[in-house]
This record gives sequence, structure tokens and C-alpha cells, in this order.
Amino acid sequence: MIEVCEKCYNAVKIGKVTKAEECMICSGLLYRINEIADKILEKLKDYEFDTFLVGSRSYGSLKALEDYLNLDDRKRLKHRFNRELSKVLAKKSGKSYSTEPDVTIIYDLENPDFEVQISPLYIYGRYKKRVRGLSQTRWLCRFCNGRGCEVCGWTGKRYLSVEELITEPMREFVKGKHAILHGAGREDVDARMLGNGRPFIVEIQEPKRRKIDLKELERIVNEFCRGKVVVSDLKFAKAKDVEFIKSAKFVKVYRAKIVFEREIDREELEKALEKLKEQLIHQRTPLRVLHRRADLVRVRRVYDAEIILHRGRVAVLRIVAESGLYIKELVSGDQGRTKPSLSELLGVNCWV
Repeated sequence: MIEVCEKCYNAVKIGKVTKAEECMICSGLLYRINEIADKILEKLKDYEFDTFLVGSRSYGSLKALEDYLNLDDRKRLKHRFNRELSKVLAKKSGKSYSTEPDVTIIYDLENPDFEVQISPLYIYGRYKKRVRGLSQTRWLCRFCNGRGCEVCGWTGKRYLSVEELITEPMREFVKGKHAILHGAGREDVDARMLGNGRPFIVEIQEPKRRKIDLKELERIVNEFCRGKVVVSDLKFAKAKDVEFIKSAKFVKVYRAKIVFEREIDREELEKALEKLKEQLIHQRTPLRVLHRRADLVRVRRVYDAEIILHRGRVAVLRIVAESGLYIKELVSGDQGRTKPSLSELLGVNCWV
């Protein structure tokens, strides 16, 4: 005959009623809900949140006993404990239960203790990179792997990045632990990103602040960037938006200055560009990024290509293309790895 407390007996209708602390199922936990809730709220006192979720772990002897008793899920301690703790937390804090919470509390029912998981804060926006010489994401020095050396000037990195310029003031503003930039595609270090800007989402881990003024945050980020990068259209986002922004196929507009090996006339350039329009381009991973990307063939489309300026051996082109097309290689051909290319169609070597 097992001995259980009154609360567990009322739930499972099995065993003999005994003192709370002698209960073979809950060991008195169900009578300490108020005390547990106070400890959780004390740990969360420095964090802003509106919603929470309670979960618990059941394993070892407790799970073995409940399996032996053949208890269904609603009668098991996990379900009953989570429900009671959620009620008390909501009443004491004024916060609400949610399946997409700001904070998650995980309680260990075997070794009574808990951990708090703070959900990341996601902020969507667009950025313009107005200067060259900035990588999009953090680029550690390959000689010291971020520790700092003579080669990198003791900075630990090869380039200053858009990610650092945007995420650092955001992380400080919300008092977060780490911050990551998720961009809708990327641009080269030596390219600018203009137009209406590149969509991005910043993921800030373990933020202490959530109720923030996004206009004020936009101002602070732009002041920190000092004109190198400009952010706009900040909005709150969700975790699922990161997947969308990283996988969506956007149409992109490029402007590129081209240098030809010899002078060409405008008519032959126009004919070559006409052949590129609505053309499917087969691109094998460019040689310049082969050390960090898988060697495979990508198929992308050029939607439009036109001349903005042309003078002998120099032209400025406007190219509208599918996301993921490497423009430098579309022009140069990359030793035959991109087909067709502008160089191939012209019969003249050319480069961005």
C-alpha cells in the first residue's frame, strides 16, 4: 500500500492518506507552491516580462512509480504541479500564462529546484551600409582566432562588422547577454548596401528589458554607427520570422562599375546585356568563397540589365536579379565557373 498526501489521493484515488511530507508521489511539493512561486519571482525581479510558461521534469523513481500505478497524464504530478504553480504565479505577479512566453520556468520534481529560461527578444529592421570595408557579420582574425595579435592590430578581428555596429547598442539598451544579426542575404565587404536597405532581425538573448521605445532605440543605434550604417523601420518580431527572413527569395537591384580589358562600343554591350535578361545563370561556388562555402552549382535568374553609363573601357550597370546570384562572377565568369557571364557573351574579359 502506498502512502500519499490528501491532494494526491484526491487526484489518483489510490493508496492511504498520510502527511504531506511523507507522500510517495509529491513529497509535499504541492503544499509548497506559494513558497516556490516566491522564489521564482525573486529570481525574475530584474526581468521585464508579461507572459510565462511552467514546465517540469519527471524521471527516475517518481516516473517509475507513476508508470507502475498506470496513471494517465492528467493525474501525474507534472500536470498537477504545473497547473497549480501557474495559477499562483499568475495571481502573485499579474502576468499571464502563454505557450509563446517571455520566460519559461522548468522545475525538477525529483531534486526540487528550478531553472529560468529567458526567451530572446527579436527586433526587425532594415539597414543601409553606406561605406565599404565593413563585413556583414563578425569576422575574426584567422591568425589569432579573435584573441588579438599584431596582424589584426590587437582587435581580434579582420574587419569591423555591420553586426557589431547594430547589435552592440541594442544589446546594451535592453541589457541582454548576447546579440546576433540575421540578415536577408549578405553583401561583400567591399560593397555598399543602399536602396531601401536590407531586411534584418536582431536576436537578443536573455534581455532584462522588453518594454522599449523602438524610435529611441533607432536613434541610439544610428548615433553609435556614426553614418557608416543606418537602420530604420524597427519593429518587434518573433522567432519564426528569422526562418522567413533567412530563406525568402528576394529580388535585388545591383549597381556595379565594370572595367573591360579593351574598349567596347555601346551596341555590343547592349546586345550582351539583352542576352542576360531573363536568363538562367548556372554558378558554381565562386573561387573567392570556396574556402567557406560548399562547392555546388546554383541556378539563379537575371531579370533585367541596363547601362547607366558607358565610356570606352568603363561602364556602370544596373542589374536586377534573384537572391543568391554572385554579381562579380556574373560579370567575370570566374574562370568558367559561371555560365553564361558578361565576359563570355562579350568575348572580352571584364571585372567589377
